[in-house]
Amino acid sequence: MNLWVVFITGLTVGGLTCLAVQGGLLASVIAAKEEDEIKKGVNRKNTVLPTLAFLLAKLIAYAVLGFILGAFGGAIGISQEVQIIMQLLAGIYMVAVAFDLLNVHPIFRYAVIQPPKFLTRRVRNQSRSKDLFAPAFLGAMTIFIPCGTTLAMEALAISSGNAFAGAAILSVFVLGTMPLFFGIGIITSFLGDNFREKFLRIAAITVLYLGFSSINGALVAGGSPISIQSVTEDVLIAFGGNNSKKENIAITSNQQILVTSSGYSPNYIKVKKGTPVTIQLRSQDAYSCASAFRIPSLGISKNLQPNEIQTITFAPEKTGQIPFSCSMGMYRGVIEVL
Repeated sequence: MNLWVVFITGLTVGGLTCLAVQGGLLASVIAAKEEDEIKKGVNRKNTVLPTLAFLLAKLIAYAVLGFILGAFGGAIGISQEVQIIMQLLAGIYMVAVAFDLLNVHPIFRYAVIQPPKFLTRRVRNQSRSKDLFAPAFLGAMTIFIPCGTTLAMEALAISSGNAFAGAAILSVFVLGTMPLFFGIGIITSFLGDNFREKFLRIAAITVLYLGFSSINGALVAGGSPISIQSVTEDVLIAFGGNNSKKENIAITSNQQILVTSSGYSPNYIKVKKGTPVTIQLRSQDAYSCASAFRIPSLGISKNLQPNEIQTITFAPEKTGQIPFSCSMGMYRGVIEVL
């Protein structure tokens, strides 16, 4: 594949689709550093370095991952379960950092990642090692939280069948995403120069929102019946919300779902218990998380390339709801079994 196409994909949709979780991690670690310096009365130096550490570590990690995927194929792929767990942990980390910034309780100060003592002993400038360790660590860990577009690039690395080609694909893709993440890091750092106290409050609220969004996405991706969307729907129905649209949908055994960058259409399907069901997934220029289609309870996982068509079949054995979503839980839907 033309590496320029890979780069443009990263530059356009790649950064945006990975922004919620990975951008939140970058913002949270910089905001935590801001608060620590305010408490110590320190004037910041080299505000760009933490952002560069995050991006460089991410680039190296993805280059290594691409090398492995190209050499050994899908056998080394990261499982959906690991992705969900890492996304959940990332969300919890962001919430803890936000609570630390808001001074909710002293216990949350332990959320700030510090380098191990054996490492700081080897580094002459201990303060700089602390500045760089946390963002570098989180940057490397982003390989466990791939977004839909990243999964497509990983599939491309696998299909290359060559270690160096796989490393090149993921490296170029990450390079394409860098301008957006670099902008987030720089804005997060330099806004604090003039509005440090007020900025920390804004940063805390933003990181808190991203953290809860990440946790909610992990719950949806894991097939949890409890999520912000499901609770909201139940509350609306309980207070007399209109549910007639769902009641008017006919039962089907053969359904096409259009997969776009903004989600799934339709996102609600009715099927009959014990009847074989065929669902055709039709990607329409989908580059977002939606391209990584999952039905957790059935163990179904499909990664669609743009404009690709894939088919899934199953026979529901019991009545109830079967949730489906993208790999990060950003887009969801329900199969109602009657």
